[in-house]
Amino acid sequence: YYYIHILVIVLKFGENVMKKCMESENQKLHHRMKRIIGQVQAVDRMIEEDVACEDVLSQINAAKSALHKAGQAILESHLKYCISESMENGDVEEIMKRFSKAMERFANMK
Repeated sequence: YYYIHILVIVLKFGENVMKKCMESENQKLHHRMKRIIGQVQAVDRMIEEDVACEDVLSQINAAKSALHKAGQAILESHLKYCISESMENGDVEEIMKRFSKAMERFANMK
């Protein structure tokens, strides 16, 4: 359920904020998140169907890896769009805070 909560946060909360800074990447990211949701739903079905634990764990690992790659894509887009735009327009201290916050959140993904 941990991953489902992350997906909901990204798809619901982050959607409007992310559109501002990465419009061109948003469609790809949304498609990627839909695939991850499908993976997590498959894990749930596997548990219901009493599939072997090692197979369930393998699928969980695949979903976790896909979620991590989605985080990488968001971080790259943040640097490419949000940070570069801010550098053209503004306060270096604020830019560093935003970059640091994004890096910290990405680093905390396990």
